[in-house]
Amino acid sequence: QVRLMESGGGSVQAGGSLRLSCAVSGGTVSTLFMGWFRRYPGQEREGVAVIANDGLPYYIDSVKGRFIISRDTAANILYLQLNSLKPEDTAMYYCAAGSAYSLREDRYSYWGQGTQVTVSS
Repeated sequence: QVRLMESGGGSVQAGGSLRLSCAVSGGTVSTLFMGWFRRYPGQEREGVAVIANDGLPYYIDSVKGRFIISRDTAANILYLQLNSLKPEDTAMYYCAAGSAYSLREDRYSYWGQGTQVTVSS
């Protein structure tokens, strides 16, 4: 059973940075497809970034050039570096593990509990 635990969320001003972490147990980041999603209040989760088991990343257009997905295979941790944050990035962020290179929520079987990111203008 894969377990995921996010950390690193918080409150920052626009233009600031945060680094989200996702500790993985019961599986390895080097063999799983890992993704970051976010959910705005009252909405469905939106895929933000995914990293394939070979390390290839993919981002949605709104975060390209600002967010970086990466992993530490030795520590078994997935990261999402959030730079140049905007108020519209305010959301609950979730990491997820699955078996497909996709930003579709239904392709992921395992989810963390989420970590809140709040960006003030």
